[in-house]
Amino acid sequence: MEKSKPKTPPRPKSVKELVDFFETHDMGDYWDQMREAHFDVDIKRRKHLVALQEDIVGKLTEIAKSKKVSSESLINAWLKDKIRRATKIQKVA
Repeated sequence: MEKSKPKTPPRPKSVKELVDFFETHDMGDYWDQMREAHFDVDIKRRKHLVALQEDIVGKLTEIAKSKKVSSESLINAWLKDKIRRATKIQKVA
């Protein structure tokens, strides 16, 4: 049995074109022709999930909208302020 000729990957003009191609084609068919990629990942920011009571989320969203900021930004600002104040109180005591 004859071995099939490896498929040649496309030469896209954009990342979108490449993504569109692989939406309908199997990347495994082109694996042997793919170049190896080397890159470093330096993750410095982490996100933490915190459970909030439903009624708190509703009020928070309402306040954030009125201030034209995201709920995430509002929570972070409030927590930073609360931590700053708590730290001041501990130093005085």
